Amino acid sequence: MSPRTEESGGASGAAGTARGGAMTPGRISVAVLVVLTLVFIFENTRDTRIRLLIPEVTMPLWTALLGMGVIGALCGAYFVRRRG
Repeated sequence: MSPRTEESGGASGAAGTARGGAMTPGRISVAVLVVLTLVFIFENTRDTRIRLLIPEVTMPLWTALLGMGVIGALCGAYFVRRRG
């Protein structure tokens, strides 16, 4: 193949395709989720006391909720994977 053929079908063609569909439904959904997550974090910056059996921990509310969400997602993924 000649260098000219490689250039025309190479990276420039793939990059042009990636830029073409800027606002896809998937990208809009991700953008909305990012905005909602940031609003949630900024609205829940107040410290809260959490009691873990014996010790009492003080942390921002969003951190505690995020931690519980991650633990819940990991448990759900474990059980789905085990079932299948």
